[in-house]
Amino acid sequence: MNISIARDKSELGEKAAAKGAEFIREAVGKKGEASIIVATGASQFEMLQSLVKQEIEWEKITAFHLDEYIGLPVTHPASFRRYLKERFVDKVSIKEFIYVNGDSEPHTECQRLGNLIRMHQIDVAFVGIGENAHLAFNDPPADFETAEPYLVVSLDEACRKQQLGEGWFASLDDVPARAISMSIKQ
Repeated sequence: MNISIARDKSELGEKAAAKGAEFIREAVGKKGEASIIVATGASQFEMLQSLVKQEIEWEKITAFHLDEYIGLPVTHPASFRRYLKERFVDKVSIKEFIYVNGDSEPHTECQRLGNLIRMHQIDVAFVGIGENAHLAFNDPPADFETAEPYLVVSLDEACRKQQLGEGWFASLDDVPARAISMSIKQ
């Protein structure tokens, strides 16, 4: 494991984007394409800002959305679909971006996403770890054994408080209690 120390979050975002871009270019060089996973949250601002500036053949990249609230419209400021569209998808000429649709029937959406991601070998995952150690929306204790790529999960209070604390919602009652999340194993 390599540990990188940065002066600030801007430098850290630049380093993460540059390293990820290196792996993406390597995958494209070997396979002619690459598949990546992209996350959201305050921890991703600087990384995404730098990633979209990297020299990557985006037309050869398929990206998967990590997670999304159930029932939160794409027009809401906290919608992860909106976040990624504005900060990533609209800034690159990506081959395909596969969104998690939190407005769809959740179990049907998990099946749809699972079928799609099974057709791809993931080359790079840009993710963060939450304040309560959640990965995607897999709050502790997470299910490490499921073979399903996407799950319907309940968000614990610590996770919901993090979303509130980051300014995405006006009150804890406004933070959705459930989400569709990529599984830990995936």
